[in-house]
Amino acid sequence: MPSLDNSVTIISRSRVFPDQKSTLVDLKLSVSDLPMLSCHYIQKGCLFTRPHLPTHALLSHLKHSLSLTLSHFPPLAGRLSTSEDGHVFLSCNDAGADFVFADANSVHVRDVIGGIDVPDVVKEFFSYDRAVSYEGHHRPILAVQVTELIDGVFIGCSVNHAVTDGTSLWNFINTFAEVSRGVENVTRKPDFTRESVLISQAVLKVPQGGPKVTFNENEPLRERIFSFTREQILELKSMVNKKRNWTVINGVEVLGKQSNDKLNGKENGKLTEMLESLFGRNDAVSKTVSKTVDTVEISSFQSLCALLWRAITRARKLPSSKTTTFRMAVNCRHRLSPKLEPEYFGNAIQSVPTFATAGDVLSRDLRWIADQLNQNVAAHQDGKIRSVVADWEANPRCFPLGNFDGASVTMGSSPRFPMYDNDFGWGRPVAVRSGRSNKFDGKISAFPGRDGNGSVDLEVVLAPETMAGIESDGEFMRYVSKI
Repeated sequence: MPSLDNSVTIISRSRVFPDQKSTLVDLKLSVSDLPMLSCHYIQKGCLFTRPHLPTHALLSHLKHSLSLTLSHFPPLAGRLSTSEDGHVFLSCNDAGADFVFADANSVHVRDVIGGIDVPDVVKEFFSYDRAVSYEGHHRPILAVQVTELIDGVFIGCSVNHAVTDGTSLWNFINTFAEVSRGVENVTRKPDFTRESVLISQAVLKVPQGGPKVTFNENEPLRERIFSFTREQILELKSMVNKKRNWTVINGVEVLGKQSNDKLNGKENGKLTEMLESLFGRNDAVSKTVSKTVDTVEISSFQSLCALLWRAITRARKLPSSKTTTFRMAVNCRHRLSPKLEPEYFGNAIQSVPTFATAGDVLSRDLRWIADQLNQNVAAHQDGKIRSVVADWEANPRCFPLGNFDGASVTMGSSPRFPMYDNDFGWGRPVAVRSGRSNKFDGKISAFPGRDGNGSVDLEVVLAPETMAGIESDGEFMRYVSKI
């Protein structure tokens, strides 16, 4: 394939304002928003086949649709401001969003989706490259870039990460698409209330000049999309749930039942009798039998995360005693008590880490690995969320994004986000892609597959030698779609 470097030319920039003036008061940034001030703007977008509209008509239509959509999402046309006492607010002042038109007249749709690695030209489909969210004090909160390809168009959104998380961003993009195709009553009206435990009196002290990203923006990386069909994921889930992890009792490992069925009374009695003959009658035996009876089914996504964690750990050739970390971004909206609205606008996520030695990740079965993830995510409910908030209030700080010890994996985004529910009037997206923002060795983003129905795409960013390692990992590649 010919080089696509410098294939995108910016043709025009303009400012789009909401169709109606905002009546919203200033919104205080929350405990989930403030740590993101050191992160890049989120960059997510959709690739489409070419609409049957002349370019000038398409741009005029999308600008008008964006103006109408901003009336539903006035914070995205606002700016950040900091009060005299150090609190950061989102001023809904109708300052407007950026609208950029770009031309990629040597790029086909197949160039974007047809290769093994994601081509670098995709990074040029987004504005605000490497912009840090703190810059929202003087830079628009949102930029929409429309890039015209030879046979398609890419609509890329760059949005301040201290203002939105993935849930809020896709609610906006979905609404933008609805308005574009003529829906009069939008289905996802954002909720702007600021009354939860996430709203704090704590003040984040910002260094002179503003916070900076906490990872190396220039490290060599490879980026690839690995696709998993529904059938492949169900096969993996079935395999994971049929295996039973080893249970340690008094320093001895005992293998549980090789089935995903619960034990019946007779089998329960036999297992208890066997364990008591080995270890005597004690609480550990009772707990083991109870755990075997009540084992929770591991989800498809947790099974997939376990498979990826192991493949990356193996490819990194870490010492067996090295502690590895798998971080997952967890949506707190439904986990808080009282719950936040599903359309709560802002960040309502926390990072849930799971730790395990490289030796355990490589020698234990996938069920054990997935179970560690399952337990940590399941335990992250109201009490845990509040304790994380209290910990941050005691020491306000920006989120340390990156892979500082060479042994971390960070999972973001979600296969549940409605990324393909974006028909702007000429059909669903061909693909979803992201820009350069917030990418480092071990950064993974989960997307739904275009076919839906439980298929998943993983956007995997790794050091080149680690990527080569998982590409030759038989256990991992067995479940990757060959199409």
